[in-house]
Amino acid sequence: MKSEPRIAYFRFYEELNDFLPPEKHKRTFLHRFSGQPAVKDVIEALGVPHTEVDLILVNGKSVGFDYLLQPGDRVAVYPVFESFDISGVSKVRKTPLRQTRFIADVHLGKLARRLRMLGFDTRYANHWDDPTLIDIALRERRIILTRDRGVLKHKRVTHGYWIRATRPDEQLREVIRRFHLKKSFKPFTRCMVCNGLLAAVKKEEISSQLPEKPRKTFNKFYRCQHCGKIYWEGSHVQRMMRYLAAIENELEQGR
Repeated sequence: MKSEPRIAYFRFYEELNDFLPPEKHKRTFLHRFSGQPAVKDVIEALGVPHTEVDLILVNGKSVGFDYLLQPGDRVAVYPVFESFDISGVSKVRKTPLRQTRFIADVHLGKLARRLRMLGFDTRYANHWDDPTLIDIALRERRIILTRDRGVLKHKRVTHGYWIRATRPDEQLREVIRRFHLKKSFKPFTRCMVCNGLLAAVKKEEISSQLPEKPRKTFNKFYRCQHCGKIYWEGSHVQRMMRYLAAIENELEQGR
């Protein structure tokens, strides 16, 4: 004999609504279920990756992902909190990563270069598949940045963020706001090609590797400690400084 469907009530807050159909945005809606599923499974079945969730309240009490849904439950699901103290409740994820390190999926190469330009440790390779991406993220305690929601629903993933924007400059601003990075910029300290750290190097050590114009024009040089790429403060640096200033101004203006 087929069992009667059970009913629970859900409401998702703030940016979690991005994952829901419009008719479920910012409102309580009814959800029918069978058996006794874990609340994590139901949340992801509704379209929200577990990495986007930081707090679940069931009937006003905080619960973990393993809570088994009961008929009549009223479930409130909140995104990651950055500005509010919720230490008195049971956040569903372990302690946040203390060092903000990223790994970007195959669709986000331009974003990865921009993050490196600002000094953020960001790994990227256009040949990594999802299991490799997840393995590196877990091993090196990195936050996964992705345009693929499916990656973030993998049960092994602990820290990740689904990028909403499609244009690289907008993606950069989105990541800066989401992770409160505005005061953490260290521009021109990482190689934009491989993510290695840059270190000052004497001109005479690399003179034979320089094109003629920068060898004659500049005296300050930096070399990537990983791939050996050489940088100097040419016109491209001035363009990037203007770009950085524009980003900072837009953030100040709240755009």
